[in-house]
Amino acid sequence: MDLTYPNEAEEFRAEIKAWLHDNLPDGWFDDGFEMTAEERKEFNATWPTKLFEGGWICATWPAEYGGKGLSTMQGVALSEEFANAKAPMRGDFFGDTLVGPTLLQWGTEEQKKEFLPGILQGRTRWCQGFSEPDSGSDLASIKTTAELDGDEWVINGQKVWTTQGHHADYCFLLTRTDPDVKKHAGISYMLVPMNQPGIEVRGITQPDGTAEFCEVFFSDARCAKDAVVGGINNGWKVANSTLGFERGQSATTGFRRFAEEYRLLVEKANENGSINDPHIRQRLMQYYSKIEILRFNGLRNLTATLNKSKDMGTAALGATNKMFWTEMHQRSMELALDIYGSDSMLIDTGPEAGGWPGASRDQRREGYPVSPMMSSFFFSRSETIWGGTSQIQRNIVGERVLGLPKEPKPPTGD
Repeated sequence: MDLTYPNEAEEFRAEIKAWLHDNLPDGWFDDGFEMTAEERKEFNATWPTKLFEGGWICATWPAEYGGKGLSTMQGVALSEEFANAKAPMRGDFFGDTLVGPTLLQWGTEEQKKEFLPGILQGRTRWCQGFSEPDSGSDLASIKTTAELDGDEWVINGQKVWTTQGHHADYCFLLTRTDPDVKKHAGISYMLVPMNQPGIEVRGITQPDGTAEFCEVFFSDARCAKDAVVGGINNGWKVANSTLGFERGQSATTGFRRFAEEYRLLVEKANENGSINDPHIRQRLMQYYSKIEILRFNGLRNLTATLNKSKDMGTAALGATNKMFWTEMHQRSMELALDIYGSDSMLIDTGPEAGGWPGASRDQRREGYPVSPMMSSFFFSRSETIWGGTSQIQRNIVGERVLGLPKEPKPPTGD
């Protein structure tokens, strides 16, 4: 594991720092800096434009498609400096991090020219149409169909847990285009416009009152014949690329939100005296140790990427990390409840929205208000499910790293 960054990355880091100091609001780097609600609203409205003008959105993309063509280590330096400054970097997670890189790898030139500019400029919002009510962990069993009708695909079926489906302009959708072949072989990956007749989106209200997850129903919905990414019936390979991007981002910055969460927990434990409980102290140190493991695993992953190591495949690395941090975070949020005690049930417990790491609760509904801390606890319950359940991650590690036999199929009866 090499902990030395090359000169090109460190020189680029200085450029990023200077830009952040010139473009973030006055006082941003001062201790105790806070914005009023109106100032925060204005910042959220103008910051994406500044990012785009600075060329920081999707900066690792090739220059010919609107990026800066950064090297891997320059991209790492970029992520680290934005994280150090606690400055928002991403315009649209699904566009920037999932479908955009997928199009760069698998898309036609026409698809890249049509969709990549909208992602770069923040004009196009995306959602992911993978899971179905009976096809979650066994994603290849999807039943949503697409049949060719002239120059268009006609789509029928249902998707579930479609984050931001009610805001999206497009969905990158898995459909079954050949029912007569093995289930993995008959799937296609399509780019489907959401604002059309035949698509109904219903929000699924969560325990904290938010409804960012949705059900999406397709009833003779349509997309263009050439909206298939990576070729007809090749969607399983394309989808695995997308899932790899989802599981493998932020190798050297992903641990930071947990480190900030740890700091807040120690601060609260000292404040209310729960730090004197030896069990609380032990659990805090276990959490700290796991955060350090996560940090070093990120550096290992980065080294493997740079060396193009084949000791462990990308999917296995992503599976290992995803399994580790999601289970770690569930335990840490249980620790948070024990440290805050009965105060956990109060709406003003802990930092306000934006102050608790990873919490964004602007969509909180009246009638079921919770604190950002409690909302983070609720969301942590789902983290071992989305992006591939922990059980699936263990299968990947067992089969692809340890060489164990595949999971036996359940008996089908006589």
